[in-house]
Amino acid sequence: MSARLLEGKPLAESLKSELKNEVDQLKGKYKTNPSLSVIQVGDNPASSVYANQQKKCADSLGIGYNIHRLSIEAKKEELFSLIDGLNKDDLVSGIIIQLPLPSHIDHKELILRISPLKDVEGLHPENLGKLVLGKPSLAPCTALACVELIKSIGVDLYGKEVVIVGHSEIVGKPLALLLLNDFATITVCHIGTSQKGCLNDHTKYADILVVAVGKAGLIKGEHIKEGVIVVDVGINKVGDRIVGDVEFESASNVASYITPVPGGVGPLTVVMLMKNTLTAFKLQRE
Repeated sequence: MSARLLEGKPLAESLKSELKNEVDQLKGKYKTNPSLSVIQVGDNPASSVYANQQKKCADSLGIGYNIHRLSIEAKKEELFSLIDGLNKDDLVSGIIIQLPLPSHIDHKELILRISPLKDVEGLHPENLGKLVLGKPSLAPCTALACVELIKSIGVDLYGKEVVIVGHSEIVGKPLALLLLNDFATITVCHIGTSQKGCLNDHTKYADILVVAVGKAGLIKGEHIKEGVIVVDVGINKVGDRIVGDVEFESASNVASYITPVPGGVGPLTVVMLMKNTLTAFKLQRE
C-alpha cells in the first residue's frame, strides 16, 4: 500500500476563502473588523517566523493584526499590565502569547490573565472546561487543525480506535476531548507508556494515529497497522531537513493516509487561529 498525502495547504486555502467571506459579513454588520493582538517576549527567530505567518494570513483575510514586542528581560507585571489593557480594549478580539518565553515567566500565569472571551489559544481553564463538557467555543488551534484534517477525508469517527502519542495541553489532551465528541475510542500514550515498553502495542492497534511528541522518527512503519490514517504533528530539525515524529518513508508504505512534514498540520494551525479570532469576535458581541 502507498499512502495518500493528507496535505494541509489545500484545506487551509479552502477554509481561508470561507473565513474571508465571514470577515466581510461581520464588518458589514458591526462596522469594525476582528483583530488579533500578539505578545512576543524577546526575539526568538522561530517565534518571529510564526508571527510573520500569522500576519500574512490575517492580512489576507482582513483581520487586524498587532504585535507587541517586549524585551526578554520584561517582568511578569509588565506583561500583566499589557494583557489587562488588551482585555479592556473593545477593538481587540483575541490575544495570543508567542512561545518560547524566558524562564522567569510562567506561560500558564499569563493564560490565566487573559479574558476567556479573548483566549484564542483555547488554553484558559474556562475554555478547556467547556471542552470537557462537550461544548467547546475556543479550543487549542493545533488540536482543531488535526480534527479538520481527519474529517476532510470523510472518515466516520464513530467507534474508531484513535491513538494519540503525546499528552500536551495544546495537542494531546484537547484533541482527545474533541474526538470524544464524535464518539471515537481514544487512547492517549506518553512517556510512561514508552518507558513501560508498551507504546508499539498501542500504535499497532490504531485506526487513526496522531503523534505529537517532538522526537524524530519515533514511530516507524513496523509500529502501525495497514490502512491506518497517520497525522504527524511533530516538527524536528535533522541536519538540514525538517522531519516529523513518524518515519515517513516506512510509514507511507503501510498507511492509507499520512500528513507530510512540513505541509501537513502546520498550514492549518494558523488558519485555526484566525477562525478562533472570528469566534471570539462574535462571542464578545453576543
